[in-house]
Amino acid sequence: MMEKGKMERGVVELVDTESLVPQEHLLRKVDRAVEFRKLYEIVEPLYSEEEGRTSIDPVVLFKIVLLQHLDGIPSLRGTLRRAQTDIAYRWFLGYTLNEELPHFSTVSYNFRHRFTEETIERVFQWVLNEAGTAGALSPAAVFIDGTHIKASANLNKKIKQEVPAAAKRYRDELLAEINADREAHGKEPFDDDDDPPRPTKKKRDNTSKKKLARRKKAGFKTVTKSTTDPDCGMFVKGKHERQFAYEAHTACDKNGYVLETVVTPGNVHDSVAFDDAYDKVTESFPQIETIVADSAYKTPHICKKVFIDGRVLSTAYKRPMTMKGGHQWWKYVYDEFYDCVICPEYQPLAYRTTNRDGYREYCSDPKICAQCPTRQLCTHSKNCVKTVLRHVWKDYEELADDARYTPEYKELYAKRKETIERVFADAKEKHGMRYTLYRGLAQVSKWVRLKFAAMNLKKLARWKARRQSRLSFLLFSACTYLLCFAACLDFSQAGRFSTGCTISIILLFCVYNSFKRCAVEFASETSCFLLKASKPLAYLMDISGSTGWCWYNSSKRATKPITFCDSWWKHLLLKPLA
Repeated sequence: MMEKGKMERGVVELVDTESLVPQEHLLRKVDRAVEFRKLYEIVEPLYSEEEGRTSIDPVVLFKIVLLQHLDGIPSLRGTLRRAQTDIAYRWFLGYTLNEELPHFSTVSYNFRHRFTEETIERVFQWVLNEAGTAGALSPAAVFIDGTHIKASANLNKKIKQEVPAAAKRYRDELLAEINADREAHGKEPFDDDDDPPRPTKKKRDNTSKKKLARRKKAGFKTVTKSTTDPDCGMFVKGKHERQFAYEAHTACDKNGYVLETVVTPGNVHDSVAFDDAYDKVTESFPQIETIVADSAYKTPHICKKVFIDGRVLSTAYKRPMTMKGGHQWWKYVYDEFYDCVICPEYQPLAYRTTNRDGYREYCSDPKICAQCPTRQLCTHSKNCVKTVLRHVWKDYEELADDARYTPEYKELYAKRKETIERVFADAKEKHGMRYTLYRGLAQVSKWVRLKFAAMNLKKLARWKARRQSRLSFLLFSACTYLLCFAACLDFSQAGRFSTGCTISIILLFCVYNSFKRCAVEFASETSCFLLKASKPLAYLMDISGSTGWCWYNSSKRATKPITFCDSWWKHLLLKPLA
């Protein structure tokens, strides 16, 4: 019969929030995973013990932001609006059903002005330390990549601005290597760009003035700046939409835990931001052995930095930038003994100089190239000169190429799609990191670190819950084996189950209800043990979560299902079936 008019509103009931939240709820797992009282020690220096009025519990403030990032809610206003009606949220925060929640502006003010970047960093490291203590981290191999985050800036509100070009961090190291290479080839070393030009021997010569003008012009670049958020940068990459964005350069381990992240404007290349991310993650985890990255990180400096530190760079094939339709790049062979390059026509290209970018220039003889039958496939220059460039750190790039063919590192690189790429996909699809409502590099950096901290905490909570369930199931299986063994002995000797054995089996069935998720695995393991008996006894086992309990004989055939009624246990007292 159909019931109508179900409208139970305004009913007063005596309930507690503990019973309203399911035991398998994610927030229960998160609450059991870590001890949130540790946050009091982190934020204690930020509060006064004598002055001011009583504040809102700082753990509640962090839990509100944690809820925002766990469910991918864009704003704090939306998070607290949901907490008004979500009982699980109130239980997690420790608030009753009628208690007033903090105002969203209070939470926002604390994270803008009270909780600094150092505070957020300590919270991020606290979650990582909890995962490391539990044994969930695997930092032997680290996966590094970057993803863009759309900024809260109008694409139409922009200006062109000339800014100083950022100097390379390894400029001094590279310049020293270049000068040593030039001196080894009998060339004069370069002077530093910051030093005044050397006086020339000629009386009338304006080379130094031209050099200064060229260096001054090269020291600046024109960029597109947003007037809404000046800290973001114009993101331009392939078929992606041109947009103002930030870039999150992230490192994670094999299990998907984010170990470090560095946020930069969207116009900063991955290889430029590599040094900051690499230095931070190796300082925190010196046991790292392998760095796994895509071809954007395959630069001479990065290869040298990783291999000099005693680690291995596992990267992808990088397509060489050669002339379209010309000779393949591998046909130009470098001869280390004679320090020259052999062209496809087996003619040597002699060393000429080493430029300021660190590349050795090997040039051909124009007289020989003018008569070459394949010159159109080699060079289109008017003076018939082919120039091949080779970096002074090219040997480290070749080490990365050698590692690319090793089965161990080839397998590691194949895991990028299920580690760092999976982290970015989850962050954008499930946790709302596709765009940000915050403005300014400092605020976006804190926002990203809190989001990754929430993702790490979620992964840790689920991992601990699975491990606890697995340990409980192993204990349950051990008790089951002992009970079944005792039941077989009792049945074979007396021809029926004793009263104590029957009660034990009934209690075992009650405990089984809490392990329904492991029923199939339990059945397969138990059946292998029971069906090895020599006598045709009847055994009780669970074959699946849907078919119920059945009688089995030694021929491995189900004879009669046991129905869950008030007299189902009487089947346990029956004699063995034939």
